[in-house]
Amino acid sequence: MRLKLEFSGGLELLFGGLKEHEVEVPADGQLTVGQLLPWTRDALLQERPELFMKGDSVRPGILVLINECDWELSGTLDAPLQEGDTVLFISTLHGG
Repeated sequence: MRLKLEFSGGLELLFGGLKEHEVEVPADGQLTVGQLLPWTRDALLQERPELFMKGDSVRPGILVLINECDWELSGTLDAPLQEGDTVLFISTLHGG
């Protein structure tokens, strides 16, 4: 399934400094955010996985938007993804 993944708020530094990634995620039928997260960690993340994921989800302080809609309105980890969707990860955690 083709998706556009975007990272901001400093997360892009963990993904090779790139804010946007056009990806092809293997999927047999329906793909959910819960399935996308470990794929993203294993396929794209280049360093410090503990800053992106905690357990099976994103770390607290990371906002997830699916086509500009908060994933909490779509079912969080169970939120279904469609061909061509954009998933944006925004870190709200910043040093001072």
